[in-house]
Amino acid sequence: MDHRLTNHIGDAKKGANLFKTRCAQCHTLKAGEGNKIGPMLHGLFGRKTGQVEGYSYTDANKQKGITWDENTLFDYLENPKKFIPGTKMAFGGLKKAKDRNDLITFLKEETA
Repeated sequence: MDHRLTNHIGDAKKGANLFKTRCAQCHTLKAGEGNKIGPMLHGLFGRKTGQVEGYSYTDANKQKGITWDENTLFDYLENPKKFIPGTKMAFGGLKKAKDRNDLITFLKEETA
């Protein structure tokens, strides 16, 4: 059964907390903040995999060829290494659909 919510409406405040505790050590959100261990997430929605300038991606990421949106992020964030075998992202994923929707809602607001 597909647990995706059609509109991926989550709680941005809870998503902010998830980002702070699970993502912020490796990623930035705003324009001009640059890359860290992971690529900056500003402009994430609508961008293809492996496209942030100045970031050294794995071939797996560059060749995945998908565009980041609510659905691709929902699947990716559950298990990054399964979604993009060969990615160097060391994040184990968010198993709960609600957590992923909360994080995606936050990211959509903060990376535009």
